[in-house]
Amino acid sequence: MRVVRECADLPALFAQAQAEAMAAFSCGDLYLEKFVEAPRHIEFQVIADEHGDVEILGERECSIQRRHQKLIEESPSIAVTPELRREMSGALRQAMRQVGYTNAGTVEFVMDATGHLYFIEVNARIQVEHPVTECVTGIDLVRSQILIAAGHRLADILPQPVVMRGHAIECRINAENPDTFAPSPGRITGLNLPGGPGIRVDTAAYTDGVITPYYDSLVAKLIAYGESRDQAIARMKRALDMFVVEGIYCTIPLHQRVLADADFLAGRYDTTFLNKK
Repeated sequence: MRVVRECADLPALFAQAQAEAMAAFSCGDLYLEKFVEAPRHIEFQVIADEHGDVEILGERECSIQRRHQKLIEESPSIAVTPELRREMSGALRQAMRQVGYTNAGTVEFVMDATGHLYFIEVNARIQVEHPVTECVTGIDLVRSQILIAAGHRLADILPQPVVMRGHAIECRINAENPDTFAPSPGRITGLNLPGGPGIRVDTAAYTDGVITPYYDSLVAKLIAYGESRDQAIARMKRALDMFVVEGIYCTIPLHQRVLADADFLAGRYDTTFLNKK
């Protein structure tokens, strides 16, 4: 990606990006899109059956990122008003029906400072951060998409009506140095997973397990649910304090710093949050 701030810079930056794409992917195709300065990253969970029924299961806020990779997600987003949520839900239902979409999926946007949303992409699959949607809707998304693939109707799978309750936050615990983000592969010599009210851990990690350098650095997903955002944050802080991974570096200290930050607690953040801290 290259940001073009002056028209005169376009030819050179285009050539750089094209050469980089050719070297990495053997394809120099590029596309241009509006650059949104310091946006929020907002995504909507959709689910659709093969009979033309579509449901929008709220949105997720995914703005705490490093190098365009999400670190913390929450649902709902405090930046999305009820009016915007209704508007987007209606528009996305219509769009998914028109393209004949079937399955769970995520429609991703960036939001500018005025609250306008700009389309990024559709991820036609389940996503890492789907547990926060499961927590606030009570819907098992993986089970639902399997039933959809078997031909079932949404009306028979989902509660009627779908109601969102409470607030959920997910921290991606990665095998990385929490200060430099350098990968930290190796053997896990000790592991303590947190528990308690509203706490969920999705992981395949175990004591004596090895985090290899060949794949994604994700060790575990830590999810906290509460009746309010404040309660979800409080439960997440406690869970992070209890979470122990020995033998490798992991990002738990970074998550603890973010959840103690006054701007995060007030909801004043965007995708540049970590760069400013």
